[in-house]
Parts: sequence; C-alpha cells; structure tokens
Amino acid sequence: MGIKEAAIYFDNQWNTYYAGQAVNGRVEYVFDSPKKVRGIHVKIKGEAHTEWSESKQEEDSEGRTQSVDSLHTGNEEYFQISYYLLGSSTGGEIEIPAGKQVYNFTCTLPPALPSSFEGQYGYVRYTVKVTLDRPWKFDQDTKAAFTVINALDLNINPSYREPIHFQLEKTFGCFCCVSQPLSVDVRAPVSGYCPGQTIPLTIDIENKSNVQLHLVKIFLRKVVNYRATSPTNVNKKTKDVVVTVQEGPAPAGTTKHWSLNIEVPPIPPSNLVNCNIIDLDYDLKVECVVSGMHFNMKDRKYVTIGTVPLVGLANQPSAPPAPSTPSQPAVLPVGPGQPNGPPGGDAAGGWVQPVQPYQSLYPTLTSPVYKESAYTARTIQDRGDNSHTAIPQGPRFAPYYPTYAQPPPLPQ
Repeated sequence: MGIKEAAIYFDNQWNTYYAGQAVNGRVEYVFDSPKKVRGIHVKIKGEAHTEWSESKQEEDSEGRTQSVDSLHTGNEEYFQISYYLLGSSTGGEIEIPAGKQVYNFTCTLPPALPSSFEGQYGYVRYTVKVTLDRPWKFDQDTKAAFTVINALDLNINPSYREPIHFQLEKTFGCFCCVSQPLSVDVRAPVSGYCPGQTIPLTIDIENKSNVQLHLVKIFLRKVVNYRATSPTNVNKKTKDVVVTVQEGPAPAGTTKHWSLNIEVPPIPPSNLVNCNIIDLDYDLKVECVVSGMHFNMKDRKYVTIGTVPLVGLANQPSAPPAPSTPSQPAVLPVGPGQPNGPPGGDAAGGWVQPVQPYQSLYPTLTSPVYKESAYTARTIQDRGDNSHTAIPQGPRFAPYYPTYAQPPPLPQ
C-alpha cells in the first residue's frame, strides 16, 4: 500500500537548461490511501564523478602471482540545493490525503557550471531527488536527471575561424631508388562547428609515387582525459570515433580531388569548463592507407565544438558579452498539473524554451533544436541512492544538446 505513482516533470520538454537559468518542475504523486510523513524534501545537485578499475599482477607471500583489482575514483560537487516542499525535518507528522498530489520546486543554477557529459569512465550530471521523509520507516525517493549546457559562442575567439589544413607527404623505396612523393592535402574552412553543422572537407591528392593510395579516412574523434584522485592521482585517456568518412583509391601516377562532408551529431561542447576531473576535446584525424608493406600516413588537428555557430563577420562582437544575470529567471514556473507532453512537442503547449546566452546578439541565427545524444548513462543511480530510489523516467539517461537544423552558412 502507499504510492501508486510518482513522477518528476520539468517545464521544458527536453529537460534542458543553460547554466545560470532557473530550473522549474513538479513532483506528482498518486496515493492509494492517506499517508503520514514528516515532510517532502527535494535535493537538486550537480556533480562530476570518474571511476574505473585496473588489474595488476602481484606476488603473494608464497611467490604465486595473483591478479589484484584496484578501483580509482574522482569526485567533484558543483552545487547542492535542498529544502522541504512540505513539512520540515523537525516538525510533527503531516497526513497527505489519498489521490493525486502535486508539489512544485524551483532552483536557480549557478552561472559557471560544466555542461552535462556522459562518458565511459565518468560523467558530469545534474539530478533532482524528491524524498518522502517518513518517520520510523525507510524514506521513499524519486529521482530524475536534467541537462545543463554551458554556452560556448564560437564567435568570441578568432582562432575558431582559422581554417584546418593537413599536408601529408611520403616517398617510398630505398636510398638508391626513392620514388617521387605521394602528397595529400586536406582542408576544412574553419575550426569551430556546432552540432547539426557540416564540416566540409576538400582532399587533393597528387600521387607521383609508384604505390597506390587505397583510402583516405577522416575521423571526428572525442578525446577524453579522466582523472581519479583516490587512492592516488591517476589519469585515463580515451579516443572515441564519433563519425568516419572515407574516399579512395588514388592509383600510382594519378591526381584526385574529392569533397567529403562530416555532419556533427548532438555532442557536448568542447572544454568542460570548471570541471577539474574530466577534460573533453575533439580532433580530426586523417589516415592515408597505402598498399604493400609501407606505413600509413597519419596526422591530427583539434576542432572545437560549440553551442553558438560562427556567423558572418559583420555582427561579430568585439568582446565577450557579460553573462545575463540570473536574478531574472530565464524560464517561467509551470502551474501544478499542467500536461506533460512528449519530447519534441511544440513550445505552445505550456512549455518554455531553453534560452541560450549570446544568441540574441545574432539576429539572423535561428534557434537550435535540442537533440538526444548517443552517449548515455546506463543508470543515474549513484552512491547516494538506496534500493528504494525510484527512477520513473527509466534508469537510462541521455543529455540533449543544441543542434542547428538549418545551420547558418560557414564564414567564407
């Protein structure tokens, strides 16, 4: 007996907010009978966590080799807001009547939070946990996660307008009979992009050698450095391929000109600002696969993923704009019991849109849509949760990132 239903709803359909904005939402309960509680408590927190285990071989006292696992972890908390929506920790019992009950919560996010990130060995995650504080019985927790984005305006740093240029050259053979060179030239117009935009690549090949170039492969990669602080300071680096494109061949004695496009999927912006235990970068890696026993040619260069795309030079701000003050909430609270529509619904149904800082500087820029990332958490349950923690939206969680459905043309 007790709770028939418990769910947490946010006031925008993507559960997505920018650092410094107000998060508004509600918890809805359906009780099948009156319930005695000390109160209903909400805890909203943001934290980063890293964790992995490593095996190493150690000899025991009898000289036998054994595999010993050690767990490496790191943790960082950005904020924690907790208060009672009903009752208090010191008050007497309150009886909640049977039926549907709705309680609203709100919190203003600090302005300097790292963007939500879900990775193989760590995460930056923001959660709401609502607790029925029941004297003499175990508490009943209901939990949900939401996305926080730290805006990265690519117009602020001139280096994001710089083109990317790879020049690879190789000769084949031995001292007395070295071939003419195989030259590969790969270019992209700028080095800063947003999800939804296309990275246009031009590849020029002059193969004067006697060796066939089978393939030119180009990878957009996510490069993550995780740090653990316990029991000692150690790092773990991963390089994941986000998108691959390829073209070929270029036989001996030919010249080729190819154009390829990489579409940037919904991925978190570069540089998890203010996170000290996870570093996030992206790079473009070029690999030229040649025939025979020869080594492939490889190179890599960094690319920046932002949340506000590059626009024409005419309305580029000369200095970083001051962040909007969080005293004016960027979103309006919902009334209790408003319908919770499906993700991807229109903003007219009582939803509020996430308001991206800096976007108002660029009147020609369309608003982004928010798309679910392919990088997900298997569960949002963490060390602070018990077996009675309910996750009604499902344990799996994927952040949403701003994506430009009609991206602006890249600056020429």
